[in-house]
Amino acid sequence: MSIRVRFAPSPTGHIHVGNLRTALFNYLFAKNQNGQTILRIEDTDTVRSTLESEELIYKDLDWVGLEFDESPLFEGDYSPYRQSDRLDIYKKYADKLLEDGFAYYCFCSKEELDAEREKAAKESRPPLYNLKCANTSLDEAKKRIANGEKPAIRFRAFKENIIVKDIIHGDIDFPTNSFGDFIIVRPDDMPIYNYVVVVDDALMKISHVIRGDDHLSNTPKQALIFEALGFETPIFAHIPMIVGDDHAKLSKRHGTTSVEQFRDNGYLPEALINYLALLSWSSDDGKEVFSIDELIERFSIKRVSKSAAVFDFDKLNWMNGQHIRLLDSDRLFKECLPYMKSIELLTDEFIEQNIYRLKECLLSVKDSLVTIKDVTQNISVYFKQPDDITSAAKEILELESTKPVLENFIQLIGDDEYLTIDRYKSIMKEIQTTIGVKGKPLYMAVRVGISKSTEGPELDSLTTLIPVKCIKKRIEKVLLIKK
Repeated sequence: MSIRVRFAPSPTGHIHVGNLRTALFNYLFAKNQNGQTILRIEDTDTVRSTLESEELIYKDLDWVGLEFDESPLFEGDYSPYRQSDRLDIYKKYADKLLEDGFAYYCFCSKEELDAEREKAAKESRPPLYNLKCANTSLDEAKKRIANGEKPAIRFRAFKENIIVKDIIHGDIDFPTNSFGDFIIVRPDDMPIYNYVVVVDDALMKISHVIRGDDHLSNTPKQALIFEALGFETPIFAHIPMIVGDDHAKLSKRHGTTSVEQFRDNGYLPEALINYLALLSWSSDDGKEVFSIDELIERFSIKRVSKSAAVFDFDKLNWMNGQHIRLLDSDRLFKECLPYMKSIELLTDEFIEQNIYRLKECLLSVKDSLVTIKDVTQNISVYFKQPDDITSAAKEILELESTKPVLENFIQLIGDDEYLTIDRYKSIMKEIQTTIGVKGKPLYMAVRVGISKSTEGPELDSLTTLIPVKCIKKRIEKVLLIKK
């Protein structure tokens, strides 16, 4: 079998992480099987769909690094890949369903249908169509259309039950009396999702439909249409939903949910992809940190769980930190640059003239970053001494040994632009010998003198990456703080 999968978002805004996980599982499955990936834009919802939103989809997918073999941007043998460009195709197959008796024109008004639904609700039964138009002949229907009536097209549920084969859920037997005859084309001639998706999947030779299990109720309707049109039904795999910590479907009230928000909040694309891959799927050896190539190599749709996956922001933060640790200095600098520019002293000119030292500063705080956005807080100490001193730093400042340590340090660092690491170590040894102070009282005293804090980058980095004249000024200011 030639493996072909599709990701088919609606262009109504940025991609939600639930949709991205669906795209990812399709991508990993296809790449693992040397198959092809198709990006199809489902824009038959003309009220909500926009070209601007379609561009956002491309932007989000490009950021996470998912490249599709065929799409509206890279058209292949089965174009067009935008549903609004395929309306003539849908009409052709709707006409075929009408001619073959699998569909019929429905002239019932919205008011009639609403009344039937209300009646069904009062009687606690499914809102099935009452079949009023089911026996209207095609010729009679065409005459009514010629006289100006605007009917919908309704598909006939021609079997009592339909069995859907699903990789994850197994064989599922759906009785058709749970949904009855259903509309596939609205009175305004716009086709409905459950119909067009079948035509698209069949004509684009989709072998596997991998999507969220919230679509499971749509599948029997689609399976019936596949059969009525004589198309081969694809293999289905309905993956579980992503839920919040309250086990409700993940939504904005749980926090960040769109790809755009994760990007803006300083998450790495490879970390987000890695984390989403582990929602309802796991490697057989328990490994958790993967590159995209490793995920492709190990992924198996058969290892996807039926259970809903809880989106754990703490776990994602941990994962993001792990991927930050894997960055080299050039990539780290590239990712951090937009955030560093928000620091007042870091002008474009300064950055250009001090790239090497900036990279060193970044490497010194790399292990402390949870998101890239954290860089502004973590490296700001290199360019500006904090206004306030921490309570822990005050305790160090109150030690009798702190003042002589800092006074000696200022005297010994000299007038070079920067201290070397060897010179810094030599100075600390000399102070230890002269004053007889070592360990925490020595090193914390210098740290507090420079940063007004007992935490932050390694002291080796603070003393060698901050200019000597700035170190002197900082320590002099700290020495003026009253106990």
